[in-house]
Amino acid sequence: MFIFWGGFAILVGYFWRKFIGERTVKAAENRAQEIIREAENIVNTRKKELDIQAKETLYRLRSEVEKETKNKRREIQFFEKRLNQREMLLEKKMELLDKRDGDLRTNEEKVSEKDALATQKIQELNTAIELERKKLEEISGMSREDAKSLLLKVMEQEARHEGIDLVRKIEEDAKESGNKKAREILLAAMQRLASETASETTVSVVSLPNDEIKGRIIGREGRNIRAFESTTGVDLIVDDTPQALTISSFSLYRREIARISLERLISDGRIHPGRIEEIVQKVQQELEEKTIEEGKNVAFEVGVDNLNPELVKLLGRLKYRTSYGQNVLQHAKESAFLAGMIAAEMKLDVRLAKRATLLHDIGKAIDQEVEGSHPEIGGDLLRKFGEEAEVVDAALNHHQDLDILSPYTVLAQISDALSATRPGARRDTLESYLRRVGELEEIASSFKGVDQAYAISAGREVRVIVKPDDISDQQALLLARDIAKKVENSLKYVGQVKITVIREKRHMEVAK
Repeated sequence: MFIFWGGFAILVGYFWRKFIGERTVKAAENRAQEIIREAENIVNTRKKELDIQAKETLYRLRSEVEKETKNKRREIQFFEKRLNQREMLLEKKMELLDKRDGDLRTNEEKVSEKDALATQKIQELNTAIELERKKLEEISGMSREDAKSLLLKVMEQEARHEGIDLVRKIEEDAKESGNKKAREILLAAMQRLASETASETTVSVVSLPNDEIKGRIIGREGRNIRAFESTTGVDLIVDDTPQALTISSFSLYRREIARISLERLISDGRIHPGRIEEIVQKVQQELEEKTIEEGKNVAFEVGVDNLNPELVKLLGRLKYRTSYGQNVLQHAKESAFLAGMIAAEMKLDVRLAKRATLLHDIGKAIDQEVEGSHPEIGGDLLRKFGEEAEVVDAALNHHQDLDILSPYTVLAQISDALSATRPGARRDTLESYLRRVGELEEIASSFKGVDQAYAISAGREVRVIVKPDDISDQQALLLARDIAKKVENSLKYVGQVKITVIREKRHMEVAK
């Protein structure tokens, strides 16, 4: 029984599993069919969407292609239009060039005809002129060269007469212009005399009774000579020169103090630092009193009064100052006398002219102690001591041609130059003289056509010999002016330098 029921249960379980399995398979088949249907639906839907997208893309691409094609077509049409226009323009230019070419040929033919006609006319005119010239020579009995010479002589005489008339007219106009115009012309002419040169003395020599005293002057270990140099501000040179010492300094005033002090020390015989200082101080005081006396004497001689005591002292110190080898105090006195004479002739203030000229170089009294040029130093000094504006201007501008405020400055310029350039006023060293002469000859020889150049009369004249084949008479005149101008601009000299240009042509034969 148990086995029966057990087999039945197995059978029932078998059929039940089979039923369940078939049901499950069927359900799976149904589900698979649904999935397949859903997939087909999705595929169809996606296919439709892809078709739509493909159509849209195709439409878009087609539209773009059509648009681009239209643009390209427009560009092609534009370029075709421009090409057509250029072709038309080229055709017009070709036509114009052809026309111009034709015109040019026509003009060339006309010019050739006119040229031939002009040549013929010129020949006819030359023939006529030659015939007329021959007729004139036959009538006048003169050749062409004789007629030319006669014409030139007539023209030269007329030019001379016209020149004389012009000079006479200028003189009459100058006389009519009055004293004021005459003064201006005189000042402008005399002002051109200003000039400079350079030469100066910087040493003094003191004689010794014997050479043994040199050792005493030097002192033990050089203490005496060091004390002397530091006290006086000069250089004392002790060398092998027998019975002599040399005092060197650019300041003549200090050199004079040193010279007198050294002579007194040698006479006294007591040479040591204390005695040196005592003697130098005493000499300084005596020399200062002497300079004041010199200043008063010069001011009295010239006729300049009411000078500040400091200016009197500085004026006296100019005695111990040289300029280009000329004593400055003597130069100032000479210049003042010259300025007074010129001012009297020109109806100017003689007193003011002398005062301005006497003090024009006052800055040189201390220019070795104060920085600046002597005109600037002098102008500051005169302004400080209350001098008149004309006097200050003469000191400031007596070496300039610009910024001059009064005629008294020009008088100071002229008098300064006249005193400096008088014979023997200034001396020159051999080296500077040779250098100046060489520069004069070099300047003259630098011009084209110059054969030789010689400086003569101590450098106051240059004679220039030119090549006659290269330089004509008219060119020789211009050459002299050019050389003079270059000398004026390149060199500094006293007075004037005359330029003489010599042009001659020589022909020589030998009689055998």
